[in-house]
Amino acid sequence: MSDNLRPPTAGARPPVRAARPDDVDRAVTTLRLAFAEYPFTRYTIQADGYPDRLAQSQRLLLERVGLPHGRVWVSEDVSAVAVWTTPRSTGPMTEAATALGPELARLAGDRAAQAAAAEDALAPHRPAEPTWFLGTVGVRPAAQGRGLGRAVLAPGLQAAAAEGVVAYLETSLPDNVRFYARLGFEVTAQVPLPAGPTTWAMIRPPGAGRPV
Repeated sequence: MSDNLRPPTAGARPPVRAARPDDVDRAVTTLRLAFAEYPFTRYTIQADGYPDRLAQSQRLLLERVGLPHGRVWVSEDVSAVAVWTTPRSTGPMTEAATALGPELARLAGDRAAQAAAAEDALAPHRPAEPTWFLGTVGVRPAAQGRGLGRAVLAPGLQAAAAEGVVAYLETSLPDNVRFYARLGFEVTAQVPLPAGPTTWAMIRPPGAGRPV
């Protein structure tokens, strides 16, 4: 899922780099702050202890999926983070996700059934072909509006285009739909979750031809 991302102000693109294991603590803090009021995580994670549950779930994504099996990019100060899985990581990522199932269900708490329902509702709309899948992207609220979201997304989008495969994401904020459309994404499904937020599935074709 994707955090609320503001359009960047004019200027040079901020530098980004591949994340390192010693970035994890700061990256978790960034994602916890970015997703504090995000509709999808509020829907799928228990309200009691939500900030800590959210932080733990993002740590699992970083440490058990993104860093070992996918690609993670951060801004220099780790105030922006993007986590992708790639076509090459599909098998290991699937195994990791299966192994993480009980831990994620524990963190979801009394929202576990809703989390499972959301997964069931979205799964049919995910690409079957090789895909760069945006697992999460977030920018600390105090750092938004400086182009950091676009900057940390750029390497993944460029890699997907270079490999000739689609990039895919899901977002639960209308403002994000407009942000991603400017990056060449197209809405492929609008999914109202059971008693929850509407979530949009979006694909960026490899030949989108728009600047990143």
